[in-house]
Amino acid sequence: MSDQLLVGTGKGLFMWRRDGAGGWRQAAVHFLGAPVSAALADPRSGTLYAALGCGRGVRLWRRRPRDADWDGCGLPAYPPQLVSGAGPGGLALQRIWVLEAGGPDDPGALWAGTMPGGLFRSADEGGNWALNRPLWERPERRAWAGHGSEVPGIHSVCVDPHDSRHVTIAVSCGGVWQTRDSGISWVRTVTGMAPSRDEHGQHQDPLRLVQCAGHAHAMWVQHRGGMFRSGDAGMTWQRLRAGTAGTAGMAGMLGTAGFGLTVAAHPHRPNTAWFVPLAADHCRVPVDGRLAVSRTRDGGRSFEPCDDGLPAAPVYDVVDRHGLAVDNSGECLALGSTTGSLWMSENGGEHWKLLTAHLPPVHCLRFC
Repeated sequence: MSDQLLVGTGKGLFMWRRDGAGGWRQAAVHFLGAPVSAALADPRSGTLYAALGCGRGVRLWRRRPRDADWDGCGLPAYPPQLVSGAGPGGLALQRIWVLEAGGPDDPGALWAGTMPGGLFRSADEGGNWALNRPLWERPERRAWAGHGSEVPGIHSVCVDPHDSRHVTIAVSCGGVWQTRDSGISWVRTVTGMAPSRDEHGQHQDPLRLVQCAGHAHAMWVQHRGGMFRSGDAGMTWQRLRAGTAGTAGMAGMLGTAGFGLTVAAHPHRPNTAWFVPLAADHCRVPVDGRLAVSRTRDGGRSFEPCDDGLPAAPVYDVVDRHGLAVDNSGECLALGSTTGSLWMSENGGEHWKLLTAHLPPVHCLRFC
């Protein structure tokens, strides 16, 4: 199991570690007062990364394992010719929404998903970044749109652990896209997603995309239109029908459309994943005021509530896209809310323990 957790919040990066008694304690805080939009612990090198967004602009910091201090990294930036032709205000980097490491066969490589919808790659551990022009120049990108924001954003990047040339991303709102040649060419893969009238269009709004590390063919999406699973590496998708089978009462807990903002995939079991249901897109609170994590262990055919140790109703905590994380054992999960609560489970969600209820809003969680 992992022994450290990065907690990116609206006012700093908090580091939690296991203590000698088997519990967790807050060990440090970095960038106090600054919003942390993304965090990464590179499993290949142990280097930590933190993306900050504040009134002075976006910043990216790196701390190597033997260093006591953080160093500034290069920053994703749009080429001058794109900025000059972008109209009033130009193209400005508004947010680094996700950071991911390249595969074991691609040392030093990092990917960054940003707002306004640019995908960037670094080949030198964040020293320099280049916009992926083939994706940016796809004609479909012009129809991407922000849903709840002024610009689209890339919030999920899944690198195939067996082939780093194969990368799958999710765009809000722009659908799911894949490359099998390190970004030279891209194809949109949304067959089976909702709404059906836009199955092959560009207005799909996946809210979070994750992949089973040990079985890369198994992928999960929490979509604005419901929950989806793919068994063929994201080429086609099947909608998961909340409550059609399994534990009584899950239909109500998952809501009528299975809406939520996040999902986590078990790293070794392709049929196991965790979702956090909300009442509806227009009413982002727990269903019936009951905070719960819903778990499936049969590929989405049935769900069971995992709420032991979570607060009793009424509760209004919301878990954002990157507010649910699972470690590389598949047993340890962390759950952070936009109202500053942080819970931990050491047994796959069977029981939760509150670590604190007094953090700033939690934006992202990462085990390391």
